[in-house]
Amino acid sequence: MAPFESVSHVVEVLAQGHYVCNRPLATALFLATKLQRPLFLEGEPGVGKTELAKVVAQHLGRQLIRLQCYEGLDVSAALYEWNVPRQLVQVRLAEAAEQVDVGELESSIYSERFLLERPLLRALRPHEGGAPVLLIDELDRTDEPFEAFLLELLSDFQVTIPELGTVVAPERPIVILTSNRTREVHDALKRRCLYHWVDYPGEDQELAILGLRVPGCDKRLARQVVSFVQSVRRRELYKNPGIAETLDWAQALMALDVDQVTGEAVAETAGVLFKYQDDVDAVVGEVAEELATKARQA
Repeated sequence: MAPFESVSHVVEVLAQGHYVCNRPLATALFLATKLQRPLFLEGEPGVGKTELAKVVAQHLGRQLIRLQCYEGLDVSAALYEWNVPRQLVQVRLAEAAEQVDVGELESSIYSERFLLERPLLRALRPHEGGAPVLLIDELDRTDEPFEAFLLELLSDFQVTIPELGTVVAPERPIVILTSNRTREVHDALKRRCLYHWVDYPGEDQELAILGLRVPGCDKRLARQVVSFVQSVRRRELYKNPGIAETLDWAQALMALDVDQVTGEAVAETAGVLFKYQDDVDAVVGEVAEELATKARQA
């Protein structure tokens, strides 16, 4: 049974988790769950790709299983590995008891109780309350061999363990893959997914997000914060501030009892909004004064 009744139901469920979702993203998520296909989300860091999976899991009452990708990620870290220390103990106990039947011993040590399940294998197991949400986060950090390994999983929702056989998911998990597009992901993997580009929110949407996530923020200050951040994103920076930086910056200004955006306030809190010194140098000063003035007039 599909977890969402309609696109409007997706928007409603996400709103319960204070996630402001536009119609195209809600449609992509609805179709991914209805058609039981993985959803591949690409976009700049900080636009809410990972948060979407968290909110979906929380408000559907499903377990979230997260595979955080990194360079050099392999099958043993992503799928399973054998508990070798326990297997060696079992072998030594059998030898001590003089019960060394090679075939029986091999089947014993390569059984479920010596299997260490990693995120991908756990996502294929039965779960109370429905299939889990599997988040494969920042896939672009891995390499092509790992992508190739994922093809069987994303096509048939099954994996093969040589010693045990094929494990098939009794119910397909909700799979969300994310990428910050530091490199192109192979077409073969994308073909197995529905695709959606998650862009920075528009001004009204970001203002709504700020109102939900930082409810104590004065409306005038909130509008100035969003206006300033929106203007900053239109400049050529090394790393544009994401939604998380917007929320953090609003909270930082409130903590300092700042009631409006000024060039001085930007300079004092630049480390909250920007993560690279080149970006700080590019904005703080005359540019910040100009953008702050426009934000106050917005």
